[in-house]
This record gives sequence, C-alpha cells and structure tokens, in this order.
Amino acid sequence: MVGIEYILGMIVRDLHIVAAITGAVYLLAFVCAVREIMNSRTSQGSIAWLLSLGLLPFPTAFLYLIFGWKAFDDYATDRIRNGRSARPLRAKDLALIDHDSGALWPVQTKVSEVPFLSGNEVELLIDGKATFDSIFEGISKAKSYLFVQFYIVRDDRLGEELAERLIERALAGVKVYLLYDDVGSTGMPKRFRTRLRDAGVKVAGFNQRHKFMRFYGPTQINYRNHRKIVVVDGEVAWVGGHNVGVEYLGENKKFGRWRDTHVRVAGPATLGCALLFREDWAWATGELLSSTPPALVPTPGDQSVLVMGSGPADKLEECAIAFTDAISQARERLWIVSPYFVPDTDVRTALYAAQLRGVDVRIMLPEEPDHKIVWLASIAHADAMVEHGISIYRYTAGFLHQKVVLMDDRITSVGSANFDNRSFAINFEITLWFTDPKTITAVETMLLDDFKNCRQVDLYEVKTRPMRMRFATQAARLLSPVL
Repeated sequence: MVGIEYILGMIVRDLHIVAAITGAVYLLAFVCAVREIMNSRTSQGSIAWLLSLGLLPFPTAFLYLIFGWKAFDDYATDRIRNGRSARPLRAKDLALIDHDSGALWPVQTKVSEVPFLSGNEVELLIDGKATFDSIFEGISKAKSYLFVQFYIVRDDRLGEELAERLIERALAGVKVYLLYDDVGSTGMPKRFRTRLRDAGVKVAGFNQRHKFMRFYGPTQINYRNHRKIVVVDGEVAWVGGHNVGVEYLGENKKFGRWRDTHVRVAGPATLGCALLFREDWAWATGELLSSTPPALVPTPGDQSVLVMGSGPADKLEECAIAFTDAISQARERLWIVSPYFVPDTDVRTALYAAQLRGVDVRIMLPEEPDHKIVWLASIAHADAMVEHGISIYRYTAGFLHQKVVLMDDRITSVGSANFDNRSFAINFEITLWFTDPKTITAVETMLLDDFKNCRQVDLYEVKTRPMRMRFATQAARLLSPVL
C-alpha cells in the first residue's frame, strides 16, 4: 500500500507537478478576482475577496467558488420567458391595480416588478397547527393544479401527511408540483421522492438541473431557495415562515413552542405567488409551466397585496432596498421580528436614524439559538442596537421563527425573509406587503401578544457580558456577509 510519505516525496522530487498545481491555483484565483470585479455589489466585500485572493490564493479561490461565485444568468432568462416584465400589463388588463397603494409605496412596487393588487381576502395564521390545517384544507379542494414549495421538507409525520395529500390529489387528476431546496432538504430520502413521483407528483430540487453547481457547491451550499409557497388553482396561496417538519408544530422537545407566522391570501395576489413558483420551477427543471392568467380572477375580498420576490438573480439588492425604504419612512413605530438579525451597514444606519427621529423601534429576536454562529452574530448586532437606544426583546416562550415587519399604521409584511444579508442578498425569498388597516391591526394585535412573552435587553446586560461571550459574538459578527 502506497503511503502518504511516498506520495509527498514524489511531488517534491518532481517540481513540475508543484509548479503546475501552483499555476493552476493562481489562474483560478485570477479568474475569481476578475469575476468579483465585474459582478461586485459592495466595495467592502469585494476588496476583502480581492485582497484574500491575491495574498492567499489557496484556499481562498476554492472558498470563493463556494461562497462568492454566482451563476444565475439562466434564472434571469427564465424569468423573462415566464413573462415577469408583462405582469403589470396583465394586472392592468384585469383592472385590479391598486394605484393609491402603488403611489404611496413606489419603491416596493418597482422592486417587485408587480403592482399592488386589490380584491384579496387575507387571513393571518399563527403557529404551525393553524397554518398546516389551513394548507391541508386548501390542498384537498384543489381541482386544477397545486404548486408546493418549501425550503425544508422532512420525512417525518408532517412530511408524510403532506405526501399523502399530494398523492391523493395527483391520483384525482390534479397537476401537482413539489419544489424543495437541496440544502434545506438534504435529509430527504430518495424513497420519499420516488413514492410521490410514482403517484404522478412532479418533484424537483431547486438545483437538480445544474449539475456543475450541485457538484462543486456554489449554489448548493450558499445560494438557497428559502421561499415557502403553496398555490391552489391560482385562487388561494399560503406564504410565510413555516417549513414542513414536526418542529414547526411545536413537537421538538428542545425548542417547545415554535412561534411562526404564515398568511393565507385568496384573490388576485395569488397569481404573483404562482408566477414566482413558475420561475423557480423553470430554473430547476427547464419546464415552462403555463403562465396565462384565467379570464376571470376571483376577488373574494377588498384588501390590497403586493407580492415581492427577491434573490441573487436580481440586478440590485432589491430586498434590502425595499426594507430600507420602509424603515426610512417610519415616523411613529417600527416593529421588526426575525429569528436571525444580522443587518448590513445600510440597514443599521436606517435603524439608527429612525430611533433618532423618535420612532418606537423594537426588534424581537429569539432567546435560544437554533444556529449557534448566526445567534452569536445576532447578539453582537443587537447589543449595538441597545447602545443606540433601540429596544431589543428576546422571546422566551419557545423558539421565535416568524418574519414580520410593522411600520406605523401604514404597511406591514409577512414572508420568508430574515433580517440578514443572506435573505437580503443571497437567498431567493418571498415577501407579501399589506396596506389594509384590517391586516395591520391583526399584525399589531399578534405582536402585542408576542411582546408579553418577551424580556427586554437592557444596557446593563450588554455592558456586563463576560469577556469570552463578547469575544465570541464579535468574532461571529465578522462572518455577517455569509450568515
């Protein structure tokens, strides 16, 4: 058997091999550097990459392939082929545009490339039981098609129930599509997918068509599809923070109650959710699903909803732009709820400015972590908020996972995006924006109840953290761009 000493000895004796490997690494680093310069979004991040690639090409070049290299030109092309640019025209033809909300929130409208659509019925769903009871009831009523998309789909009791319901609809002649993320659903066994496919359900992983990315890692490790979307017949949609797993029902002994929020929307806004799914499906499979809106779109309610899809295929960091704009317009209150709080410089600056304007800025975060490094980085950012007079609340009645923003009495959002760089610039996300007083009041009531289950972090706690804890949080904060 050949030992490692023998192999190393051969390499050292043959300097041609060493030179070839070294040259290949430097060439790879050069290619990565050129790509970073051409595709840079922030000078700070790009300078850090360029310095590292120049001074330490190995292993930086390989790290860049995993965390820095983006390749979503095909996604942008698929988005055009699915007709994103024609969305406002279609909505105009359907006479469903809410021009008043669009005039008040032009940034959100332009970022989304869709208008606010009126005629919707909105229901806030608190925690897992209410959410999945509603979703499963909707699935059972599907007659034409079902779009189901989650970041995580587990092969547990909840995953099995979802599978059974999808199979039942597929056998009834409904076109059923299930899309999952390759990273979030890593533990999904092959037999789970095979069972669904054998019953006629079309199943796809987000990166299954992009073999190079799946093999080498750029999108499989770093760029993830974090959206949670269920659409029934283009008439009803569900969007929010829940994934498919029994922990989201509060059945995990470690976390106990899993505090999360979803929203059920019936009406024209459902078409926006369906179009986002079609874009993701086209990227994942190459299959273009029909995107022709129905001749008559039901309008069961009177609420206005904006569907905002965002992700690394966007030319600008559109998610960050939309939320920063909402923060900058706050005059009375700004309540932010997120399990992961790792804001970039622009968002931090906007939050500090809001507090200086006298806005009631509150940020609700989990007390206990589910991802340790992100939790540590979040503490560092949250402590800085406290030092600037912003109120930080820690949820103590379980694990907090909802993603909700409430600004004044003017607008609120529910979706899949966390308040971190990953959601704002790296992941594919979906956010629904609401301007109707009924939904704003419902969100306010929900959050007031949540604040009752929180403790407020004071300045004394921040100042007296043990040195080892302060070091750990500041060290984790350095990883903020990729957390």
